[in-house]
Amino acid sequence: MNEPTIDFEQVEAMGISRQAFDEVLDIVGRQPTIDELSTLLAMWESNGKQQSLYGWLRGQHHVVERNDYLYSGDADHKAIREPKVKECLNVARDLCKNSQFSILNSQFPTGMLLYMVGNVSSEFADSEYARRCLHLVSEPMAATGHKEDCEYIEMILSALIANEMVLAEMPVGQGGVFCSLLRFTAPSGYDILVPREVRLDAFLFGEEPGRYIVALPESRDDAFLLKMDEARLNCCFLGRSTKNRVVVDGFDFGPVSRYVG
Repeated sequence: MNEPTIDFEQVEAMGISRQAFDEVLDIVGRQPTIDELSTLLAMWESNGKQQSLYGWLRGQHHVVERNDYLYSGDADHKAIREPKVKECLNVARDLCKNSQFSILNSQFPTGMLLYMVGNVSSEFADSEYARRCLHLVSEPMAATGHKEDCEYIEMILSALIANEMVLAEMPVGQGGVFCSLLRFTAPSGYDILVPREVRLDAFLFGEEPGRYIVALPESRDDAFLLKMDEARLNCCFLGRSTKNRVVVDGFDFGPVSRYVG
């Protein structure tokens, strides 16, 4: 990163105390840039102005939020049966067939730990899966509501990559976690488990912004989790990169070549 760093006189001019600045140093793991501090300040002003920046950074949490339509909301959505793992195979084939795949790393290593950073989402209404497979039409989710969270997560992950704590990262995009993991790990593939607190189809194929997939070696696992805790970021362990197979909850979805070709 070649952006200019910032000295404490500039920090004070932005209304940030020494105590808060020291906390930012701990979170970022190095001297932050002006843009990074501006992002933190903008997040504080929109979400936590009632307390000090330091107090807000120490206390902010990213939590799983249940969507009403899955539990006590829209009857039409509640009536949609959750597919079994095996049934998701055909869904995945259909979605990947209609996605533009480009392999990001032709030598992606096997055995990498895979995490999702950001809130676990139960939203699938505005996605290719909902439109193509469930024939649901809904208003697009507003990306603006996720903009500051995305900037914050990208800032933290960029620092971890620069410090060689994380190998690589990418946002969850078209086709949800399933297709994004394929783009991320191909040609290696992956073996993951799905959290039980959300619907299988929502987790695999939902496209809500503000979630990122990261890969790291096992030797960096403890340090990575510590940084996630310091940054008050939610992260969910997915599984590992494998050799040319796609496995979800123990069910073999077949070789990577079935989806990426």
